[in-house]
Amino acid sequence: MPTLRAACAVCLLLAGLPGASRAQEPASEIPDAGPVVIETQSDRSRRMTVPVTIEGQGPFRFLVDTGAQATVVTPRVTTTLGLLPTGRAILIAMASRTPVETVTLDGLEFAGRRFGNLTAPLLRDRDIGADGIIGLDSLQDLRIVIDFREDTLSLSDSPRGTDGYEIVVRARRKFGQMIITDATVDGVRTAVVIDTGSWHSIGNDALRRRLRGRRSETVTAHDVTGAELKSDLAVVDALRIGEMGLSGVPVGFSDSPAFAALGLATKPALILGLGNLRPFNRVAIDFASRKILFDVSKADEPSRLDALFNRLRIGTP
Repeated sequence: MPTLRAACAVCLLLAGLPGASRAQEPASEIPDAGPVVIETQSDRSRRMTVPVTIEGQGPFRFLVDTGAQATVVTPRVTTTLGLLPTGRAILIAMASRTPVETVTLDGLEFAGRRFGNLTAPLLRDRDIGADGIIGLDSLQDLRIVIDFREDTLSLSDSPRGTDGYEIVVRARRKFGQMIITDATVDGVRTAVVIDTGSWHSIGNDALRRRLRGRRSETVTAHDVTGAELKSDLAVVDALRIGEMGLSGVPVGFSDSPAFAALGLATKPALILGLGNLRPFNRVAIDFASRKILFDVSKADEPSRLDALFNRLRIGTP
């Protein structure tokens, strides 16, 4: 049974437990910050991390995770800042529903913006592979652009134009998540969530059943709480999002509680990881306009895309 190196970082902060802290307030940002480009580093699971300061201290390395509803911190951060838990909440991750302690963050800064009043779950750095996670509570109303050619990430106020992007797909919002509905997997209409905090892609049981239960081997990974996730790995023939078609895409199938939390347990759904996005030049996620934009210039020949995706099969460098 192979073990995947990458953690599955999708997480959703849900209702607080008895004694939970006050409800999370919207994040604030420095106005008119303009587009800011920052160089990224790859963590041990090949995901992008960015430098973050909190109350002027740091920098800390945080994952930018479009699959996580909440910003997350680790004991390294809370110890440095002298922060104490302020409440508890239920964290739903890819393999678990776990009660966690939370802290209140103020003065979190990255890419020229400052955020405050964040209720952040406290998780172990060894489970998330970084000092923390930048979640959707810090990304709303922004456009995040991941440039795989330059290994950079930029953020800007929305809206922005679509110049340079050949494919533009609309999405709907649910619990802060951007859900693409104009997508199919081997002809089966499928809801797709783009998750930059996970390298691998996970499909739900409803999608597996519609694909006639195809299976190759069982693999294991670990979510952000350290819980083990077992999934049945298969390679789907065709993933289509809007006008974009890709082939030979590896997908692990699992009955993850994250699908139920998003209301996607009974209909085919796919959480699309960073590994299946890297063949593109750039991917932009525009939260304000509810659009996902793909730059496939110089890489739009089917044969080249096929080759790139086939190289992303499990175990292939």
